[in-house]
Amino acid sequence: MHLKKMKNWSAGYVADVAYTFGYYSELNPLRVDLAFLNQGLVIPNIGAACELGFGQGLSAAMHAAGSVTSWHGTDFNPTQAGFAQELAALSGSDAKFYDDAFADFARRDDLPEFDYIGLHGIWSWISDENRAVIVDFILRKLKVGGVLYISYNTLPGWAAFAPMRHLMAEHTEIMGSEGRGMVSRIDDALDFANRLLATDPSFARKNPGITDRINKLKDKDRHYLAHEYFNRDWAPMHFSTMADWLESAKLSYACSANYLDSIDGINLTKYQQSLLNEITNDVFRESVRDFMVDQQFRRDYWVKGPRRLSPVEQAETMRAQKVILTSHRPDVSLKVTTSLGEAQMGEKIYGPILDFLASSKIKTLSQVEEALKSKGINLAQISEAIMVLAAQGHVAPAQEDSIIQKARKHTDKLNAHICARARGSAEIVYLASPVTGGGIHVSRFQQCFLLALRAGHKQPEEWAVYALKILQAQGQKIIKEGKTLETSDENLAELIEQANNFAEKRLPILNNLGIA
Repeated sequence: MHLKKMKNWSAGYVADVAYTFGYYSELNPLRVDLAFLNQGLVIPNIGAACELGFGQGLSAAMHAAGSVTSWHGTDFNPTQAGFAQELAALSGSDAKFYDDAFADFARRDDLPEFDYIGLHGIWSWISDENRAVIVDFILRKLKVGGVLYISYNTLPGWAAFAPMRHLMAEHTEIMGSEGRGMVSRIDDALDFANRLLATDPSFARKNPGITDRINKLKDKDRHYLAHEYFNRDWAPMHFSTMADWLESAKLSYACSANYLDSIDGINLTKYQQSLLNEITNDVFRESVRDFMVDQQFRRDYWVKGPRRLSPVEQAETMRAQKVILTSHRPDVSLKVTTSLGEAQMGEKIYGPILDFLASSKIKTLSQVEEALKSKGINLAQISEAIMVLAAQGHVAPAQEDSIIQKARKHTDKLNAHICARARGSAEIVYLASPVTGGGIHVSRFQQCFLLALRAGHKQPEEWAVYALKILQAQGQKIIKEGKTLETSDENLAELIEQANNFAEKRLPILNNLGIA
C-alpha cells in the first residue's frame, strides 16, 4: 500500500523522464508591456510573480535573476524543483521555489498576492481537478489588474491528430513492457504507428497530414515527447472553453502573447478580416479566428480587470518603451512565416529601424521615431515592426538602467554556473540577460568561448584551443553535417571557424545584453 501511494504522487503525469532544459520567453513578464500597449491596455507594474509547473525551472530562475521582481513557484517533481532551487541559490536571487503539488501550494499561507502568474505547457496536461485548483488560486492570489500568462493545446488544430495521439499513448500502457523505460516505450509506440499507417487505414486517407506528423515526431527529443504526448491527462480545448474556466477567476482575455498573432494583415486574408470585424464578442471572435488559422497551440495573456488607455496615453507610453537588438544585423531575415505562409517585410521600413538599432545599445521607440522621421516612418509603423522583430527573436524589450545594474550581479553568478556546466553538458543553451530580464540563446561552444575569455584568453584561436581541450578530456568529437570530425586538426579547424564567427557576430551582441 505504501509503495502504491508513493507512486501516485505524479497524478498520471510523466515523472520518470526529466523535462527538457528549455527556456520560454513568453513567461518573461517584461514582454507583457508591448503586447498590452499594442491593444491599448494599461500595463501592470509587476512586483511579485509566480510560475506554476516550472519544469526544470530555467525560465523562472532566469527571470528571478534578471529582474527585481519577487518570484515564487512550484513544480511537483522534486528533482526538477531541487534544480530550480540550486539555480536560484547560485544566482543569489530571493526566489522561492517549491516541490508542492498545486493543491498544496495553493494552501500555503506564506505567499504574497501576485501581479503576474505564468503557466507554460501545464493546462492541457493535468486533470480537471487540478485545473479547478489553479483557477481558485488565481482568483484568490492574482491582484486586481494582474496578468495571467497561459499556454495550451487548442482545438480545432489538434482535432485531426488527437485520435492518433490517444492510440500511441494506449500502446505505451497496454503493449509496452513493464520493465522498459518510457523512452523505449515511446519508440515502440512510434514504430507501431508507422506499421499501422503502412496498412493504409481509412483514417489516414481522410486525414493526409497524419503520416507527415508522425514522421516529424521521430526526430523529436524523447524527453519532450514523453511530456507532450504521453501523459494520462491530455486535453486540447476550444478558446471558449478556456474562457469559461477563467471567467470564475474574474479574468478577461487581453491578447495573444505571440506578438505575430496581433497583426492580422500577415495572418488573415482580407475576407477573413472582414468577417472577424463583424464579430463584436471577443470570445467568439477568437474562436472563429482559431478556425481560420487552424490554431494548434495558444499562448495568451488574461487580465483581472482590463483598463484602456486613451490614444494619447497609448502613444506616450509606447514611445517610452525600450528595446535592444538581439541578433547580428546582417543576419536578420525580413521573411516571416505565418498561417498564410511566408511573408516578406518591407525593407523601406524594417531596414532603417534595424540599422538604427544596430548602431547602438538600448533605445526608446521615441528615439527610433525621431531618427527615422525624415524617412517618413511613423510610430505606428515602428511599433508593428518591433512586434514582428521581437516575435522572431531579433529584438527584445529592455529594462531600466537601475534595474539592469541591480540584476547584473545575479545574472553574472547564474551565467558563470551555466557556462561551467557547458564543459561537460550541452543541456542548457541559454544565458540570463540583465537587460532583457530573461534568457538568450548561447550554444555550448559559445559558452566555452566565454569561459576562455574569462580565463584571460583574448584571441578566437585561443578560445578554440580552450574548447578543444574540454572536448578531448571527455573523449568527445564534433559532429558536423552528420559526419564525425575524427582528427584533432579537423576539430580545431571547426572550432576556430566557430570562434571567429562568434567574435564577429555574437560577442558584441552579448556584450550589449550584459552577458559577456
